[in-house]
Amino acid sequence: MSLLLSGRSLLRSVVRTPRLATTFQRNNTVFIPKSVHAAYTHLTALELTDPSNGVAWTEVPMDNLTSVKYKYQRAVKGFKEWAGVPLPDKVNIIKKFGELVENEKEDLAYLLTLEMGKPISQARNELNGLQTRIKYFVENIDFILEKELARKGSNFEEKLAYEPLGVIVNISAWNYPYFVSSNVFLPGLLTGNAILFKPSEITPLTGASIERLLHEAGVPKDAFICVQGKGDIAEALLSYDIGGGYFTGSYNTGKKVGALLGAKCTRTVLELGGKDPAYVRADADIEKAAASLADGAMYNNGQSCCSVERIYIHKHIYEKFVEAYVAEVEKLGKPMDPRDEKCYFGPLARRPQPDFLYQLAMNAIRRGAKLVYGNGEISKPNEGFWYPPTVLADVNHRMEMQHVETFGPLIGLQRVRDDDEAIQLMNDTFYGLTAAVYSESKDASEEILAKVDAGTVYWNACDRVSPYVPWSGRKASGMGSTLGKLGVLAFMKPKAYHL
Repeated sequence: MSLLLSGRSLLRSVVRTPRLATTFQRNNTVFIPKSVHAAYTHLTALELTDPSNGVAWTEVPMDNLTSVKYKYQRAVKGFKEWAGVPLPDKVNIIKKFGELVENEKEDLAYLLTLEMGKPISQARNELNGLQTRIKYFVENIDFILEKELARKGSNFEEKLAYEPLGVIVNISAWNYPYFVSSNVFLPGLLTGNAILFKPSEITPLTGASIERLLHEAGVPKDAFICVQGKGDIAEALLSYDIGGGYFTGSYNTGKKVGALLGAKCTRTVLELGGKDPAYVRADADIEKAAASLADGAMYNNGQSCCSVERIYIHKHIYEKFVEAYVAEVEKLGKPMDPRDEKCYFGPLARRPQPDFLYQLAMNAIRRGAKLVYGNGEISKPNEGFWYPPTVLADVNHRMEMQHVETFGPLIGLQRVRDDDEAIQLMNDTFYGLTAAVYSESKDASEEILAKVDAGTVYWNACDRVSPYVPWSGRKASGMGSTLGKLGVLAFMKPKAYHL
């Protein structure tokens, strides 16, 4: 028997639309067993702020150490139940989850926009993209997990099989909460693991929506459990005897996660920051490259793990490219209410980010960069978290903005002499997530990309993630893989049979 602590009493007048209020009231809940009810009465509330106006619109109860312990104990039991479910049944449950997401797509997109400011059309795009991930995993999980016959002799055989890790922890991010979390929970569940899922404190209601829909689809409530909170709650989750920890976020936090899990020899996958470069060769189609890279740097307000953050342009086409690039960014429009269907640039998700970007841009300008697009103004703290799309030309590697992760609509354009200098500058980074080359020559591009130390590389494309191939970072961009075959095996432990 459980009691229900509801967030409905915490709703503020900002939630006015019936469809959103219904969705919110369904999700802003914590189920409390009588045995730990006293602990839950002292829950701390997490305040949610609409980034478009800076107004706090509701509060969500956070877990505490007592509730985390209880949820871990539930997950241990849930693993035993879920691991025994036949794979075809698991596949059908995940398919059903996809159908439920599609049925509620408009409400889910609106909620995501309200939580982190993603333009409504882009929120809808993320939910559409989730279906591609579901399709990949349900169609390929069977043969990925097949037992492999390694060797067979006249009187022996050697086989390789895989087993689930057990209870795993998924600490997810706010910038693409459906993409990032599903990279873990889709293969994690299909391979038989139980999941303790901590969404970002910026998007807790989106996280709760994922939990609710998975349960409605048929995942046992003890096999997928949402845990709300900040860093202390994540640390508490990682302290338990878990089979694996999967984290997406900053490099500094990732180091802490890696240290905690490494001390226990626990499976660890980290997707951390990026400072992703693109190089426009002298033979590139300038107009197409400019359009692609404008979107690659500015989509989701530049708050993508693989957003383009550095653009190098061959000296022979530099001026023409700068002109074309500014024109393409201008076509994307001005910042506006993210609920507007025409919106491309919404607010940033985090309050400190506009000032951080402003300081980076001003420091670069003081060192010789040229402001070619943007007015350099930021919103007042009580008016939302806004920063205008900003393009700087004539940047160089003496400027901080060419080295730190910006995670916003700020991009620098830098002239290079030739391919060799471009390669040297592309590798002059702490990170190694993605890199792109724009050129009419596929062979020349592949030759360049082979010399760039990045986990994913593109020819005449950028800011793209596919579930069909691994997603992995190098250096400070992380360790391990999600997506693709490797991203499934990341949730399994091998067992060798000598028969």
